[in-house]
Amino acid sequence: MPTLSRDFIKAALASAEGPDGVPLARHLIWSAACDTFASVKLHIEGVTDKAKLDNFARRVHGSIRAAAAEQGVILTSLIVELVDEPGTVLFTSTSGAKPTDDQSSRLVKEGESNTPNTASSTSGKPNAQAGAGSLPGVTNIIAVGAGKGGVGKSTVSVNLAVALARKGHAVGLMDGDIYGPSLPTLLGLAAHEMVVHERLIEPFYVHGIKAVTIGKMVDPEKPLIWRGPMAHGAFKQLTEQTNWGELDYLIIDLPPGTGDVPLTMAQSLQLAGAVIVCTPQRVAQDDAVRAARMFQQLGVDILGVVENMSEFIGDDGKHYDIFGKGGAETMAQRLGLPYLGDIPITMALRANSDAGNPSANFDPKTAGGEALPRALTKLAENLENQLSLAAMRSGRSKPKLTIS
Repeated sequence: MPTLSRDFIKAALASAEGPDGVPLARHLIWSAACDTFASVKLHIEGVTDKAKLDNFARRVHGSIRAAAAEQGVILTSLIVELVDEPGTVLFTSTSGAKPTDDQSSRLVKEGESNTPNTASSTSGKPNAQAGAGSLPGVTNIIAVGAGKGGVGKSTVSVNLAVALARKGHAVGLMDGDIYGPSLPTLLGLAAHEMVVHERLIEPFYVHGIKAVTIGKMVDPEKPLIWRGPMAHGAFKQLTEQTNWGELDYLIIDLPPGTGDVPLTMAQSLQLAGAVIVCTPQRVAQDDAVRAARMFQQLGVDILGVVENMSEFIGDDGKHYDIFGKGGAETMAQRLGLPYLGDIPITMALRANSDAGNPSANFDPKTAGGEALPRALTKLAENLENQLSLAAMRSGRSKPKLTIS
């Protein structure tokens, strides 16, 4: 029996004609399916009148629901969005039940339980981690987040993953920033093709790590304008439908802010902890504090703060405190959070990132000197130490006494 999928949606729209006499599939620019919930996005050139948009949306609903009924496909809810050329939503039409907490992210308010039977943390706040599951074969799942965009969160995620792999660990890296995926560039994936085997995504193996990014599933120049249920479905697909194998660490690069994706992650995956990336200046610290409070409210251990772009080291070897070195460290101390270290800006780091070659950041000859490799190696070591402490606090491991 057919199941609800993107292929099913495309086939349903291909066999139906729109009000303009063109098959509906010709207007389709994006579709998603998660369990019994589906969402589609279409563009009709030159049409902005609400009545015409409504008529068009009705045809889309009718075509997909008729195909579902005919083929015995369960369709609980369908969201139809009509957008203009830049991707701005002009009209939205929803039919069926709203997604439950198992299909859609929902904002957790302080003092309110996430689901009727969700356990609370010791502080009395809702703990989304209480009912979260795990990924088979993955020992530690670490989220890398930031309250503010542009602080180098993806750069930190990539280099942290490579640093851990260079220490002999099996490491996976997931591009959870589904609105602005950066891994295709940072890992040099332009020439790589995505492979799906037995309905599982095969991760790319590059620079000693396994990596998956939604950036290789979509048109690189198309904007990803997703609502909560769509973002939820994409994130779940990347985590649960990827053949990760055995991993010591899975690093998840989150989108900036405190929205749907971090909440979905906290509800569905049992995390070893989170890393917060921040630049030294005050405006970045303000948003980083919000990210820290979010993880704490969701019951996620904060493993530490990383100060990215801590200083600029020129090719002449001079150090320049462009953003005011030490600001993120001061913030971590004020919040009582561990400080994992700082990463400088260098010309080599920029060049290696643009070239998709993070491995070059660990060789002084291609990293512009000793400072960058030393900072990245120290970051990985400090993270491992904090993971050990977090495991002892949670009872997942106990200290060992060796007598010789």
